[in-house]
Amino acid sequence: MSAEAANPGAPLRKRGRARIDLRRLGRVALLGPVSRDRLPDAIGHVAEAHRAHCPDADLTVLSRAYVLAESSHRGQMRKSGEPYITHPLAVTLILAELGAGTTTLTASLLHDTVEDTEVTLDQVREEFGDEVCYLVDGVTKLEKVDYGAAAEPETFRKMLVATGNDVRVMSIKLADRLHNMRTLGVMRPEKQARIAKVTRDVLIPLAERLGVQALKTELEDLVFAILHPEEYERTRALISAWEDAQDPLTEIADSVRSTLREAGISAEVLIRPRHFVSVHRVRGKRGEMRGTDFGRLLVLVGEDADCYAVLGELHTCFTPVISEFKDFIAAPKFNLYQSLHTAVVGPEGAVAEVLIRTHRMHKVAEAGVVALGNPYAQDATTAAHQTESSDGERADPTRPGWLSRLLDWQESATDSDTFWATLRADLAQDREITVFRTDGGTLGLPAGASCVDAAYAQYGDEAHGCIGARVNGRLATLGTALNDGDTVQLLLAQDASSGPSPEWLDHARTPAARIAITTWLDAHPECVQGPHRGRPDAPRPPAQPAEDAPRPHARPAEDAPNSRAGAAGRAPTVAVGAPGAPVRLAGCCTPVPPDGITGFTVRGGAVTVHREECPAVARMREVGRTAVEARWNDPDGWSGTADCRVTLVAESFGRPRLLADLTEAIATAEAAIVSATVEPPSEQRVRHTYTLQLPDAAGLPGLMRAMRDVPGVYDVSRAQQPTATR
Repeated sequence: MSAEAANPGAPLRKRGRARIDLRRLGRVALLGPVSRDRLPDAIGHVAEAHRAHCPDADLTVLSRAYVLAESSHRGQMRKSGEPYITHPLAVTLILAELGAGTTTLTASLLHDTVEDTEVTLDQVREEFGDEVCYLVDGVTKLEKVDYGAAAEPETFRKMLVATGNDVRVMSIKLADRLHNMRTLGVMRPEKQARIAKVTRDVLIPLAERLGVQALKTELEDLVFAILHPEEYERTRALISAWEDAQDPLTEIADSVRSTLREAGISAEVLIRPRHFVSVHRVRGKRGEMRGTDFGRLLVLVGEDADCYAVLGELHTCFTPVISEFKDFIAAPKFNLYQSLHTAVVGPEGAVAEVLIRTHRMHKVAEAGVVALGNPYAQDATTAAHQTESSDGERADPTRPGWLSRLLDWQESATDSDTFWATLRADLAQDREITVFRTDGGTLGLPAGASCVDAAYAQYGDEAHGCIGARVNGRLATLGTALNDGDTVQLLLAQDASSGPSPEWLDHARTPAARIAITTWLDAHPECVQGPHRGRPDAPRPPAQPAEDAPRPHARPAEDAPNSRAGAAGRAPTVAVGAPGAPVRLAGCCTPVPPDGITGFTVRGGAVTVHREECPAVARMREVGRTAVEARWNDPDGWSGTADCRVTLVAESFGRPRLLADLTEAIATAEAAIVSATVEPPSEQRVRHTYTLQLPDAAGLPGLMRAMRDVPGVYDVSRAQQPTATR
């Protein structure tokens, strides 16, 4: 790998602050002790960066922390050959430039002392207080001697729990990983790749969710250079050629400045180059790069209202690309990000993307939670970003909803492998949606989440009894995917003994839901059928409609080989006039003994068995399909006493509590609800479709009578779903 490839941020950083020479700092750090009344020269750059954000900061504590760190690490060297103290110095400088507070910088200087030296946590607490001690403890790794292969995942679990109480823990960890990635070139290639993959799967998503874009973008470039060196080199060559050519963004930026100046709007207009991974993504999306694709215009103003004033001027004086407009000020991203995004057409048809934000928004966009300072303090800046949630609890930006959910499910992931795999899967969800509850609360869920996820997010284990939902006032299946801004009402069965169907795992996108469902299924193996069993970290199938919904040309969940065991371990079997052929019970009519049955051979040689009165039977005979003889077997004196599964359709007039009353009637008949679908009302009529597990097929007529007796229900019949002729 070339020197430039090992330092992928260099071409972009040429236009910003020069990197500090840490070798020189290392020599300064080893010159010996300093007097108590003088700041050590080695942390002069840290002090300068800190004072730029916090002019009144007391630097005495930083001086004491540096002296302790330098003396405790003295004699230790990094693999690069530099004195070890250069590492905590570099990490602290990164955080200081982001605007971190004095307490964070103090802990950063000391973050490796407890792990790598004789300094103890008690010493840190006695010298620097509880807050610094907590931060240092939060980022201290667990020993491999004690945890073996589980040390890395368990260390991350420990850091996440600590981050739940104080996000400054993860801020230090991210800066620590950034400096380690910058100096990773001295490691063996295989170790570089391993560290880069963990950075890609865990640290970069955490930086994104915490809004620390300045760290996230450089981490992305460093990982890109290690894991995709050829693509990185091509991207580097593209950026280099652009830097040497005339930049069309310069002319557009000048026009924007003139426009805003004439309108009397005080604004700073900057050209913001894209980083390597961003350029790579744009090239992948657009193919051939345009000159304006290598950067974006950034317009910084003083007040929120000025942002919209700038937008109005740009859309008036330039041709806007309306499809590119996004308002993240009125609706901030889940990671605190606020900005207006638009695109305008400049001279000769060049399209320039424009970001419009206040200076405060820009600081938060770059530094995320680091810019919020001490989460315990209630100063004006922090208070401005805290709101009251609908249930009266403070919505704390330093503990966002995604972090609370992550901390909730990690308690259920008892083994390290499950936690590690589930954490990576959770962090792979790169967008969050907000769903409104009918009781006035809100749920934060990852994009693609379904009603199943909403149920477990709202009710925890009580969601095992969920039988349906209303989305935006309309009845919906539990597999329905939710969109940002939807209103959802979850419907729970009154029978507390009911549990989730294995098919729910097809729709669960959140670790909390998957772990809860899998835990219940593991505890109730008699209810598990088919291929759905498995750990919650198993690969998730793509989202699809609920299997129990009537769908032409679809194979219902019940259309499975009838040799499969029922809930009690036995199920009625069928003998057909095609020896050796696989036999399936049709999901369109769900035959059970003593129904009259007939079969038809389908593709692959299998025989699908239908009830005689099933409409599919008539259609197949009309097209000349030959029926196959079929009859119920009676092994071991079955006599109709084994469990069976059946699908019933209840037609009713809509009224309050109808769903609850039907569910109660089903539970009274000792039938278990496997799945339920409620179609949207039509002319005050509602259709309910239930797939039920009965302990005794002989109880089916009584169950149907009980359901018909529910007020408002005018018919209950066996399912007659459309089935394709095959």
